[in-house]
Amino acid sequence: MLTLTPGQIEQLETPCLVIDTEQAKKNLLAMQQQADRCNCRLRPHIKTHKMKYFAQLQLRYGASGITCAKVSEAEVMADGGINDIFIAYPMVGDFRIARAIRLHRRIQRLILAVDSRPGAQALSRAATVAGVTLEVRMEVDTGAKRTGVVMENAVELAKYITGLPGLRLTGIYTFKGLVYQAQPTVDKQQAAQEEGAFMAQVAKELEAAGVPVADISAGSTPTGLAVAQTGLVNEIRPGTYIFNDYMLTKEGAATLEDIAGYYYVTVVSTPCDEYAVIDGGTKTFPMDIPLDAPPYHYPGYAIVEGREDLTLRRMNEEHGMLVSKTGRTGLKVGQKLRLIPIHICTAVNLQNQVYLLQDGELILQKVDARGMLV
Repeated sequence: MLTLTPGQIEQLETPCLVIDTEQAKKNLLAMQQQADRCNCRLRPHIKTHKMKYFAQLQLRYGASGITCAKVSEAEVMADGGINDIFIAYPMVGDFRIARAIRLHRRIQRLILAVDSRPGAQALSRAATVAGVTLEVRMEVDTGAKRTGVVMENAVELAKYITGLPGLRLTGIYTFKGLVYQAQPTVDKQQAAQEEGAFMAQVAKELEAAGVPVADISAGSTPTGLAVAQTGLVNEIRPGTYIFNDYMLTKEGAATLEDIAGYYYVTVVSTPCDEYAVIDGGTKTFPMDIPLDAPPYHYPGYAIVEGREDLTLRRMNEEHGMLVSKTGRTGLKVGQKLRLIPIHICTAVNLQNQVYLLQDGELILQKVDARGMLV
């Protein structure tokens, strides 16, 4: 667990995120070793850390490549010397495809995503004009109801893709998360078993239709290892496991001791006993987690460590209002507090830079791919 000296805490310019590099390394190593034991490739998603430094560490520990969501993220990672990248997001839009083709020429392996006929057609046209062959994976919706071809149409779309010039279909992938029988679940083992079975079923149907696939990719941090253990997929793409967060502790995928990233804030005002104001608001704390909603009923937008009575439920851009269940916060102006992120991925994306605690020293680290939207 992250431990800062009083002097280091005073050194922090708040509001900020501090990452315990040693804990992050332990998390990386543990996931890699478990994936290796399952004979399953690990291609982590960089959406959580968004930093070249950590992506390079993941590869050094044995990852087969990395996963990004956007071509702009992939460009940043390529600038960091990373040569095997999967962009797990529909490659739609001429501007986006043009950038992907330029990236394809720069690195050893670039895998693109497709989940529709129009998307495949656009990729094919651009690849043909550019005189290249693009490696693609077809996304399958296995229950998240996000992007991805529905399972009953997977064979038809795969056959169509393989008939297009300039494209080489090498795999299928999915993101399912904690869903079972099309409904949210808290049982990650059950969700993972279904995820593996669905992907194996699609792969079998494609094989029977004359469209073999080499890569069957699945798994988020909550389900990743359990999916790998089914033996039905050969690649998993977890992301949050590097830092972990409060959400993962509720989902049973991490413990509080596994968390590598924490907020530090300063109390800037105590107008009355009932509430105190901290220097972090919506520019610091993400609001993508609904409060008081089943199954986990999160009490606020971050957890104040050591003060279960305090909740962060009201914010403006620059102000966060802490209230106490007792009616008295007891906080003082200038006091620094540590908070646990609910969702670390969106927390990192709000930061231009983070502090790394490394070998007992605090080092400022740019969040290289922060805000890469395209």
